Amino acid sequence: MEELKRIIEEKGKVLSDQVLKTDSFLNHSVDPAIMDHIGREFAGHFRDAGITKVVTIESGGIAPALMTAMHLGVPMVFVKKARPITMDAPLTASVHSFTKNRDYELCVEQGLIEAGDNVLFIDDFLANGDAFKGILTLLDQAQAHLAGAGICIEKSWQRGRKTIRDLGIPLYVLASIRSMSDAGIVWGQG
Repeated sequence: MEELKRIIEEKGKVLSDQVLKTDSFLNHSVDPAIMDHIGREFAGHFRDAGITKVVTIESGGIAPALMTAMHLGVPMVFVKKARPITMDAPLTASVHSFTKNRDYELCVEQGLIEAGDNVLFIDDFLANGDAFKGILTLLDQAQAHLAGAGICIEKSWQRGRKTIRDLGIPLYVLASIRSMSDAGIVWGQG
């Protein structure tokens, strides 16, 4: 998606060869216009996949997932990274966050993702695929089916794409980064 690449180049900040800061438009402050375009793009790509729910992880995936769900006309569920006291017996999965370099427990209230749901997973970044594996664990517990994964930005030198593809899950990436440095971003799959 050329528009997203342009915004990444204009507003994103390469902090290292591993970290891209997108706080000004994607995962801290949200640009509604770009989120609408992202949602339309994902919805158009997965329109014929029979999606019944869009699922994401708080907080960076919420905006693109919500817009995708809106354009598909289905509900959106976001998985929490900490269990609130209001959850009696949630579905849970442990994952490691590459960006935050810590482990956390994903949790979602039972019944929000139902047996037989055909789910589209949307996330802001794809690195090593750990968040994706956590979502798979939750969907297995709910007896739901993962129909596809939509990723805004992929760090293609990491193993996330291979993890998803090896499982035979359809993957659609809007902006794939081959490498990053002080000199800028090199686009494409690694």
